[in-house]
Amino acid sequence: MPENQENTSNKTFKQRKTFAVRKEEVEGIRQKFPNKVPVIVERFHKETTLPVLDKTKFLVPQELTMSQFLTIIRNRMSLNSNQSFYLILNNKSISSMSSTIAEVYRDEKDDDGFLYMTYASQEMFGSSN
Repeated sequence: MPENQENTSNKTFKQRKTFAVRKEEVEGIRQKFPNKVPVIVERFHKETTLPVLDKTKFLVPQELTMSQFLTIIRNRMSLNSNQSFYLILNNKSISSMSSTIAEVYRDEKDDDGFLYMTYASQEMFGSSN
């Protein structure tokens, strides 16, 4: 892998794009797809067990529940049924699995308009990370 490509892949979405660019991107997405929520899903930086997703940006129907979205992410990673993982919102909380994406977006969206989620194989709370 070329050195500059590797450096880019180690950066988070927020580190790769400026606030203004991200905000503009969300505005365009919301105009074209008013019933979809722009979600960024990235692997926790200390995660070693779970694979990296093939993409980080998702347009999610707002009526989808967190449980349904978790299943989509699980399938994209091709996990075995005995492998578990957590989706953490804004690096601080886990949502109720019955909440819709629209509800989570309303409560947790970033100032730039994206909803940020991080996935990890173990719960990160209470750890000394």
